[in-house]
Amino acid sequence: MNHAGPDTDHVRKQTLGFSQQSNEEQPILSQVVEILESLYPLEYAESWDAPGLIVGDLSRRISRVMFAVDPTIDVVDEAIRHHADVLITHHPLLFRAVHEVSGLGFRGGIINALVRNNCALWVGHTNADVAYRGVAHSAADAFGLVNQHPLVPSDTQQHGHDIGLGRVGTLSKPQTLRNFATAIAHKLPKTNAGVLVCGELDAMVHTVAILPGSGDSCFDEVRSSDVDVYVTSDLRHHPVTDAYQQSRYEFMLKSSGYIPGGEHHTAPFPAFINTPHSAIEHLWLERAAVDLQEALKRHHQRSITIYTSTLNTDPWNLRL
Repeated sequence: MNHAGPDTDHVRKQTLGFSQQSNEEQPILSQVVEILESLYPLEYAESWDAPGLIVGDLSRRISRVMFAVDPTIDVVDEAIRHHADVLITHHPLLFRAVHEVSGLGFRGGIINALVRNNCALWVGHTNADVAYRGVAHSAADAFGLVNQHPLVPSDTQQHGHDIGLGRVGTLSKPQTLRNFATAIAHKLPKTNAGVLVCGELDAMVHTVAILPGSGDSCFDEVRSSDVDVYVTSDLRHHPVTDAYQQSRYEFMLKSSGYIPGGEHHTAPFPAFINTPHSAIEHLWLERAAVDLQEALKRHHQRSITIYTSTLNTDPWNLRL
C-alpha cells in the first residue's frame, strides 16, 4: 500500500471545524460510533449482515473522518494519506466468514494497515439502506421523487418516519423513460459500466421504485407497487428478460380487456434502469457526512473534519 503524502484529487472536503479545537475537545471514537448507530441503528440490518465498528480503539480522539462506498485497498490508502482517524464505508470489508487476518489476504492487509495507522473502520450496510435519510432515501431525493414511502416497509418507524428497503415515489413532472434515465446518469458519478435501460424509451414515467444495490430479489414487491420504472443495480439477463416479457404480455392482456388493471400506464411496466452499484450508493455519502457533523455538534458540541471520497470503486476499468 502506498502511504504517500496527501492527494486531494479524489477526496472532497465536506466540512471543517476541528482546526481550532484542542485535543481534549475532540470527540472520542465511542461518541462518533454512538452518533452513527443512532442515525443507522444496527438492529435495522438484515440477519445475515454484520455492520458497525470493525476496527478501532473506542477511547481514541477523532479529528478526521472519511466516507467512501467500498473499503478497497485504494480507498484505505486514500484515508491513510489524508490522516483519517475513521473510515466509514457502506460496503463491508468482512462480508462472509473470515478465519484469518494475516498479510496473506487483502482483508488482513487492509486491517493491518488500518491498525498501524490508527484508522478505525465503521460500516453502515443494510442498516443504512433501511434508515431514514439513508442510502435509498438519498437516491430517491437525488432523483427528484416526492410523496415517498418504503418499497418493502419495516415494522418500525424512525423518528416518526416509515422506513424500509427501497423507496417508491412520484416525479413532480412526468417525463419520458429516456429523459429520466439520462437525468439519473447525470446525477451519478461516472463509471465505465454506465447506465442501462430496458423499456419503451418514449413512454412517460411518473411513478418510480428505487432500490440502490442488488435489486432483482424485489421484483415481486416492485410489481405490486404498480410503478412505471424500477431503478436498481446488478440486474441479470434472465430475471430482467423474464420480468419484462411478462410485463409486455400482461400489458397486452390488460389493453385488450382480458384482465383488469393497467389503466394508468401507457406502456409495459415496470421498465428497468440498471445503475452501477457503487455509483448509486455514492449518493448517500455527502448526506451522511452532513448528518454526522450536525449530530456531533448537537449532542456533543463537537465538530470534526469530514471528507467524502470521490474515488471510483466500480471494478470495471474498460468498456469496449
